[in-house]
Amino acid sequence: MSNDLSRRDFIAAMGGLTLGATQLHSLPLMQSAAQLKDNAKGPVKAIVIGHGSRGGLYSRYSKQIPDLWKIVGVAEPIEYRRDAAIKAYEIPANQAFTTWENVFQKPKFADVCIITTQDDLHYGPAMAALEAGYDLLLEKPIAMTWQECKSILELATRKQAMVCVCHVLRYAPYFVELKRAIQDGSIGDVVSIQHMEPIEHIHMSHSYVRGIWRNTKTALPIILAKSCHDLDLLRWYADKPYTSVSCLGDRSVFRPEQAPKGAPQYCMDGCPAEKQCPYFAPDVYVHKKKWDTGAIITSDRTESGILEALRKGQYGRCVYRCDNDQPDHVTVNFGFKDGVTAAFSMEGMTSYGGRKTRVMGTKGDIVGDARVLRVTDFGSGQERVWDVTKASQDLSGHGGGDIRMVKDFAIAVSKRDPSILATNLAVSVESHLAGFMAEESRLANGALRTIKL
Repeated sequence: MSNDLSRRDFIAAMGGLTLGATQLHSLPLMQSAAQLKDNAKGPVKAIVIGHGSRGGLYSRYSKQIPDLWKIVGVAEPIEYRRDAAIKAYEIPANQAFTTWENVFQKPKFADVCIITTQDDLHYGPAMAALEAGYDLLLEKPIAMTWQECKSILELATRKQAMVCVCHVLRYAPYFVELKRAIQDGSIGDVVSIQHMEPIEHIHMSHSYVRGIWRNTKTALPIILAKSCHDLDLLRWYADKPYTSVSCLGDRSVFRPEQAPKGAPQYCMDGCPAEKQCPYFAPDVYVHKKKWDTGAIITSDRTESGILEALRKGQYGRCVYRCDNDQPDHVTVNFGFKDGVTAAFSMEGMTSYGGRKTRVMGTKGDIVGDARVLRVTDFGSGQERVWDVTKASQDLSGHGGGDIRMVKDFAIAVSKRDPSILATNLAVSVESHLAGFMAEESRLANGALRTIKL
């Protein structure tokens, strides 16, 4: 892995902004919406490139914040998704496209491109948009390789573009409060962090066994495809650069030898274990509705239409007979500057979601479960308890992070003020490098790897 862009180059490229998140707009909820909107020139005009789940979500916020956010174009190869965007946002025919390349054959007609294509299609439209003078709302992960991530940063810097990587958890009230408890000195200096991301078994099977992130030939390793949120959070909480990593993990469950006896290639071909199997596709998507059906491609959105699409479609496959190679559990140890350490665990085989975090400091500690934070002071022995469900109203969309991120991004673009954002592209690229190095370590059976920009 090449290492030709130094930390000093990164800092200089970002106009002197430190990589330490505390020097940025790291606590976005401290400012009121009215304060942020003051003097904004909105609405910011956006083109959504990839009108699937995430692109559709970010676009729909234009209905809630029409004074800040307006969708004026779409690029989407799946006709019914493209037509839905055209209808919802009254997009002119000459601003609706089948592929992302078509967008840039037309002179610039908006402020922002929302890049929400599949992971392996982030780099092309991101680079084309930057060359054309657009700012970017860029879905994570940034790109498929470290070199591509660096190239996006270098071009964005040269073009002085505003780029927000969708690390939405930095905007979610729970995670913001956790950061605030660290930053206000409640526990002194951070010594170490323990962090766990339980994916939940149905989510794991949908996205990383049957779904588009199942195989590293076409998707990023799961440490980035799923857990780059967590790598970003660890960097935010430690507030120091990554220095080293050791990673272990494997695919233990979703393998052919684990399949029930007689299980066919597709669930609906008469599986003898269908009543006992938690992953029986008709139950997951239709009968018991364990997961939503947005990823299942069919213009017939009725239950019978979904069942028909499952019959020989990728989401109807036996989870033990897919072409998946992603590990279903990963354990990582990270080192940061000045001796701070973090232990991270990504677990696919859980009955629950909700990240679990413990932060150990010189004067106290924090224990959190994505809802309640418990902050204990060693000296007094006092414990402060904070419950996000009592402190915040809108917790939809990544715990309330999605819409808050879109609001801040629209205002930042309107005001041309990157300090409004909770992070910058250089920090996002750094945490991606930690992910690439973690996967390199995993493939080398946990061999220690140095992380150096």
